Amino acid sequence: MASNITWHPSLSRHERAELRGQRGFTIWFTGLSASGKSTIATALEQHLLHLGLAAYRLDGDNVRFGLNKDLGFSEADRVENIRRISEVAKLFADSSTIALTSFISPYIADRKAARDLHAAANQHTEDDPIPFIEVFVDVPLEVAEKRDPKGLYKKAREGVIKEFTGISAPYEEPIDPEIRIRADQLTIEEAVVQIMTYLQAQGLVKEVSRA
Repeated sequence: MASNITWHPSLSRHERAELRGQRGFTIWFTGLSASGKSTIATALEQHLLHLGLAAYRLDGDNVRFGLNKDLGFSEADRVENIRRISEVAKLFADSSTIALTSFISPYIADRKAARDLHAAANQHTEDDPIPFIEVFVDVPLEVAEKRDPKGLYKKAREGVIKEFTGISAPYEEPIDPEIRIRADQLTIEEAVVQIMTYLQAQGLVKEVSRA
């Protein structure tokens, strides 16, 4: 970090939450390619918006083609990709928006770094840490490979794609995620209900529309 910058106090996170009528937090979806992360995240985003809550989903489409278009898929670039996403999600959550991230994020250390970043978000303020909810979209490899909507597993098996998570690169499963979704056993609607039930139990959202 540059030594010639200082933190400038501004509106507190609590004040923003009070003015906007909702609390910001991050829901971090992780899982194998084709596990259903983006499908569930999209459905959840839509549901939250229907409730009148500000929510925004970050995924490979809107990050890899913009903010992170300078990054490839080496291990170092993947780590930097997740680091930047963590920072952006934290900013969205700090603005009292519900940030949804949908990335494989295969390494435990990277996901922990994202969690720690949110936990430390109060270091310059008297606000509470930003809630971070890890959602493990859990499907067996054979199920994800059978789905393979983009043909990525096939290319990985043929050696066309190198360092592909689950085939030639590791996926480190979450040890104790807040939510584990067996996406091969639930419908999309049931997965959204599972997440909403958790959020309501934690007092993060209320199932009330602002129509």
